Amino acid sequence: MILAIDVGNTNIVLGGITDGKQVFSARLASDRNKTEDQYALDIQGILTMHGVKPGDIEGGILSSVVPYLQTIIPHAIRLLTGIDILVVGPGIKTGLNIRMDDPAAVGSDLIVTAVAARAKYPAPIAIIDMGTATTVSVVNADGTYIGGMIIPGLWVSVNALSARAAQLPYIDLSGPTKLFGTNTVDCMRSGAVIGCAAMMDGIIERMEEELGQPVSAILTGGVSPLITPYCRHEFHLEPDLLIEGLRILYEKNKPGARR
Repeated sequence: MILAIDVGNTNIVLGGITDGKQVFSARLASDRNKTEDQYALDIQGILTMHGVKPGDIEGGILSSVVPYLQTIIPHAIRLLTGIDILVVGPGIKTGLNIRMDDPAAVGSDLIVTAVAARAKYPAPIAIIDMGTATTVSVVNADGTYIGGMIIPGLWVSVNALSARAAQLPYIDLSGPTKLFGTNTVDCMRSGAVIGCAAMMDGIIERMEEELGQPVSAILTGGVSPLITPYCRHEFHLEPDLLIEGLRILYEKNKPGARR
């Protein structure tokens, strides 16, 4: 089994992959105060819950947007299994041409999702990853990563609004949302969910104008299932896109892989 680990600002997603297929997925809270020993215990508990022994792990790969955990998690995996996992960063073969001012500064999560999307969908491609931040990545018709956007995440925006406005409560965004709210909570939910969906539609519309052709539009990340039903543009919902990208990169870079 291969472990594919995505370390985000809010959650750590752990995927188990056997014979190229994901067999389980689990989430941990991203905690910068935990030690490698504590994470080793957490990951051991997840493996046990899914009937996996540490000895069953033959390799792994990690993508992280949290520098501290980019070091701690591989150490935890080594403690638990005795193996060294790959870390997405400089030196990792991606097969992706990156046309940015500083390619090395592009977030590893953006590269991983772009690799996965390019393997599955025709270019040009727009990947919208809705997590703590909402990121947009664009791959043009030639398969080149040409840039994107970073937008305050949906929950970040909603919680900031509640924190700064004395009469606005903290709300839950799940459940049906209608265009016109008739109370404070419904008005906030409508503004957050439908407003975000309208933004996604508008971004794709402008991208297609800029590129001069239709794009394959992909939504991924923890918040994406809440937003997709309210979008007018056709989006491909891919909740496990990053794990799939990690699998592809592991196959490209594992010991003995043909380069």
